[in-house]
Amino acid sequence: MSARIDEEITFRKLEILLAFMESGNLARAAERLGTSTVSVHRALHSLETGTRCTLFRLEGRNLKPNDAALALAEVARDVLRLMAEGVRTTREIGGYAADHLRIGSLYSLTHGTVPSVIMGIKLRRPEVQTELVLGSNTDLARKLRDGVIDAALMGMPEGTADLEAELLFEDEIHFAAPASSRHAASTEVDLSTCADEHFVSLSEGFVTYDGFVEAFRIAGFTPQVVMRTDDIFSLMNLVGGGVGCTLLPGRVRDVLPASARLIRLQEKFRMHQRIGVCFLRTRERDPNLLALLAVCRAVRAGSR
Repeated sequence: MSARIDEEITFRKLEILLAFMESGNLARAAERLGTSTVSVHRALHSLETGTRCTLFRLEGRNLKPNDAALALAEVARDVLRLMAEGVRTTREIGGYAADHLRIGSLYSLTHGTVPSVIMGIKLRRPEVQTELVLGSNTDLARKLRDGVIDAALMGMPEGTADLEAELLFEDEIHFAAPASSRHAASTEVDLSTCADEHFVSLSEGFVTYDGFVEAFRIAGFTPQVVMRTDDIFSLMNLVGGGVGCTLLPGRVRDVLPASARLIRLQEKFRMHQRIGVCFLRTRERDPNLLALLAVCRAVRAGSR
C-alpha cells in the first residue's frame, strides 16, 4: 500500500508554491494568484507541516527556498500538469467542453463554409480556441474515431451507428472541362460519350472520388485517368491546364480557374453530395459540439 499524502498538501498549495518559486517573493506570488501575502505565507508554511521538513529559510525579511523546496516544486509541476490533463480527459469523456475545439474539414469547404463556421464559433464561445484539420472523408472519419478531431465537416457517412450527423447542404456534381474542350460550350454533358476523354481525379477516400466512380459505373465505361491528386484545388488547376476533365461539386464554382468550365451532367448521370457536420455520438452532450451544431444550423439557414 502506498504512503498516505498528508491532508495539508493540496493542489492549491502546490500552485501557490510554484507561483512563489517563479515570482521570487510573497507579494508578487499573491498578485499573480489574486490573493493576499498572508494567505501565500500560510500555504507555504502548511506545506512544511505536510512534508514534515523545512522548505524555506529567512534571509532578512525574504523567504528563500532550500533544496527540499526545489525538489517539491519539480514534482508539483508534473503532478499539476498530469492532473490538468486528467481533468480535461474526464470532462471530455463525460460530455463536457474543453477550451479547444478541433474541427476537421474537406478541402473544398475552406472557401465558404469553414470560415462561416469558425467565425460563428468565435462569437458563441470566444473562450474556445479552434483548430482546423483538413483531409479526405476517409481520413476525417478515422480521426473522429481516434479522437484526433472533435467534429468534421464532411460527406455524410451511411450506416455508422457511432457517429452523429446533421445535414449542412446538398451539392450537385458537375462535369468539369478545360475552356478549350469540345464540351465547354455545352449546357449538359452526356457522360456516356466521353470514353475517349482523358480524366484527372482525386484519390480514393475523398467523397468526390466516390461520386466519380459511381457516375462512370452508370455511364458504362472505365475512364482513362491520367493523374490523381489529394487536393481538390490542384485537381481544378489540372483541369484548367488542359490535363484532363473531371467531376466536381458545384461549391467550387467561385474558385474555379478561368480556364476551366463546370457543366451540368445529363439527368440520368446527376447525383448529389450530402455535406454535414459529424461527431461521435458519445460526445453529443459536449457544450462545444452543441454550440457547433447551432452554428452549422445558422449557416444552413443563411444559405437558403
